[in-house]
Amino acid sequence: MSFAAMPGTQTMINMYQKMTLIKQTNERIRDLTRAGKFAFTHHSSRGQEVIPSAISVHLSDDDYICTIYRGIHDMLAKGLPSRLLWAELAGRKTGACKGKGGPMHIAYPAKGIMVTTAIVGASMLIANGLALAAQIRKEQRVTIAYFGDGASNIGGFHEALNLASVWKLPVIFVCQNNGYSEHSRSSKMTSVPNISQRASSYQIPGITVDGNNPFAVWSVAKDAIERARSGLGPTLIEARTFRFFGHTLPDEDQYMHQGEKLWAMAHDPVPAFRKWLVDSSNSTESQLSKIESDTSMEIDEAVEFAISSPFPEVDELDMDVYQYEAGE
Repeated sequence: MSFAAMPGTQTMINMYQKMTLIKQTNERIRDLTRAGKFAFTHHSSRGQEVIPSAISVHLSDDDYICTIYRGIHDMLAKGLPSRLLWAELAGRKTGACKGKGGPMHIAYPAKGIMVTTAIVGASMLIANGLALAAQIRKEQRVTIAYFGDGASNIGGFHEALNLASVWKLPVIFVCQNNGYSEHSRSSKMTSVPNISQRASSYQIPGITVDGNNPFAVWSVAKDAIERARSGLGPTLIEARTFRFFGHTLPDEDQYMHQGEKLWAMAHDPVPAFRKWLVDSSNSTESQLSKIESDTSMEIDEAVEFAISSPFPEVDELDMDVYQYEAGE
């Protein structure tokens, strides 16, 4: 793998650590929900680990992300503590949103995780608002809007790109194109071969990248983030990847082409990157094994923390809500 710019060794290790946490978290969720230990709707991002991991190493806590219901990987890559994630998934008061958000409505502003939305395409519009606020305050922060390929076909996508271009907002639109919109093949519903082509309509850069190649994603994210920080406006990145499982946990993904899933899993980007790190002498087997075992223990502790935490009190229903009172 060779690019004009490459991340340093420690950055590569950080990327692998994030990918490992995402992979193991998804696998643990599948195991524990199937065993009846937890009950919540899960949209797996297994297979998409590279994208937020390679992007988030460019970001600080001051930078924002907005993500979607299939966004646990985006939040973990940005720094959401495992304890707060699992407690939220379990509906406990110690969760990131006091157990009231669940998997599809998590926020953690301390790490710049501003919104998780179940509304398709809403992440882009909200990201524009955050980016506009940063622009008005003359801050150097950028906002990442994560969304899926299906969201590129709704009006909000076009409205968001148009306005971001007109106002040169410091926002990067990241389409994680995993090939499927819920249960439908994206190519049957999208008029262009590459979603990135649509950027030209709004006079902004549009780039299609192999979303399973950590160096390719890291490189294009670097350029887009630097462009946004310097006041040159937004970029649309289409990262092509593949989700290993169905739309939700019970979905047996019978609509996928025969052999497609097997091929994708045989080319799993996490072990592929692991092998490259060792073969290229950027890490060692023992170093990566320790990352993996430490990650497993982190999740063990987070799960135990969640299970042992109390549920919210009934009066919590009246907290964190707004009440409008009309004036006389």
